[in-house]
Amino acid sequence: MYWTVNGNGHIPDVITVDLRTDTISQPTQDMRDAMVNAVVGDDVYGEDPTVAELERRSAEMLGKEDALFVVSGTMANLIAIMVHCTRRDSEIIAGDNSHTFRFEQGGPSQIAGVQSCLLRNKEDGTFDLNELRDKIRVDSDVHEPVTQLVIVENTHNMCGGKVLPLEWLAEVQKISRENGVKVHMDGARVMNAAVYQKVPVSEIAKYVDTICFCLSKGLGAPVGSILAGSKNFIAKANRVRKVLGGGWRQAGFLAAAGLVAIDKMISRLEEDHKHAAKIARAINATGSKICRVNAATVQTNILMVMVDRSKTSAKEIVERLATVQPDDPVRVSVKTSCRDPGFFRIVLYWEITEEYVRAAIDKITMVIKEFDDKFMKRSDRMDVIEC
Repeated sequence: MYWTVNGNGHIPDVITVDLRTDTISQPTQDMRDAMVNAVVGDDVYGEDPTVAELERRSAEMLGKEDALFVVSGTMANLIAIMVHCTRRDSEIIAGDNSHTFRFEQGGPSQIAGVQSCLLRNKEDGTFDLNELRDKIRVDSDVHEPVTQLVIVENTHNMCGGKVLPLEWLAEVQKISRENGVKVHMDGARVMNAAVYQKVPVSEIAKYVDTICFCLSKGLGAPVGSILAGSKNFIAKANRVRKVLGGGWRQAGFLAAAGLVAIDKMISRLEEDHKHAAKIARAINATGSKICRVNAATVQTNILMVMVDRSKTSAKEIVERLATVQPDDPVRVSVKTSCRDPGFFRIVLYWEITEEYVRAAIDKITMVIKEFDDKFMKRSDRMDVIEC
């Protein structure tokens, strides 16, 4: 986020509000101070005290025996898959809209040699439990792979930051245990889930064998994720991290920011949730025939804006939101992300203050009205032609 000033260099001209994702969040001043003063060592040798403290406290917070500091959530998920899937004929079960399947470059097959079996994600991020039972293959014949792991995502990114119900997680755990299958949670934003459900994050983590969460998204740290599980699991995970090139040296500089993140950034996530809901209500208040949000289901810091593809594409709206034309009455550029012509995504994080939210709402409502007016004029012309 930054101000672009006009010719005299003093009067704000255009404000940019970057809502593409929470990974672009910058470290807080407290994090920067902690990084400067961190006590460090060689983490591959197990000699970085700040990394050790981050891992210890993260494991304690999650209610797990041990934890490992890794570069990213993608690495954490891949490590979990490689540790849990001990056979060459392994299969994982995941949602068809899961981050592990859609946005991690096919790592399970490309690197781990593991096949993925996909279940259709429902709008709330869950999948059908009966289908899960049917798809688990543990006593399969020689033609089939063997299911070794179920992966759940919480909050669910592509389902609009949805929080998985605890009752559903308990059923996933029960079904998996009955079949001798482990459960891993891609909990990149699980702290958002805990804040939404008003429970300790350990209450969520108790339903899975292993879990990871990102320090570098809504928590604002510059780099890193935590992977947690049993001591035996983490010992194996540490070996896999090394072979993937994830053995880092004086990583305590980064871990210091992570400690600030878990101390100071979790409780404030509710503010991001409120900002997302406020933007959702503002979009629906336009009464648009083109853009809509199910405001009642906006739970955390992610907002999916649905676009009527018969009238325009999400890409066109995204491009217009980011553009400030010379005669625009609202001097705001809003950056959002678009991976599908039917919707675009808005994500909130700590640097998006109330001021930025108001600025974004002004631009979003202006653009939606602009597109609605264009559609109405086009419809009027078509009516004339038909007459």
